[in-house]
Amino acid sequence: MDFLDSYKRVEKICNEMYGGNHGLSFYIDDMIKTSGGNRYVSGWEEDLKQLKQYRWIRNRIVHDPGCTAENMSDIKDALWLDDFYSRIIAGKDPLALYHKKKLEIQRGKNSYQSTNNKKTQHYIHNRRSGCLTLALIGVLIVVATIFIMISL
Repeated sequence: MDFLDSYKRVEKICNEMYGGNHGLSFYIDDMIKTSGGNRYVSGWEEDLKQLKQYRWIRNRIVHDPGCTAENMSDIKDALWLDDFYSRIIAGKDPLALYHKKKLEIQRGKNSYQSTNNKKTQHYIHNRRSGCLTLALIGVLIVVATIFIMISL
């Protein structure tokens, strides 16, 4: 496949993802707006840089006289775009990986909070039981004292 065909495939799938035209630009914008993407996804910055570069090359080919795919790109560029397309299909593109990681983190926090809530409930239950036992002992002592005083 040549550069423009590979670019068009990526653009088309991004259009479908975003429900309109200029899908790859929306994808790039989402990557830019996503804080911490590079912390959670290996290769985030490199992918963003490549996508911006390929969008720029595509725009030059389409809009600038004298610019062609042959003099602006080579086979490795088309191969990179094909690989990126495959990663989108497989759910292994940067944004998909980011959202999966964030979901894992959120699930981990919810699990931690659930465990802490159970521990807190157990502690409160034990504390209530201890207070109830102490009160019961106190009542028994008072009743025993009154019984002893009455029988004297």
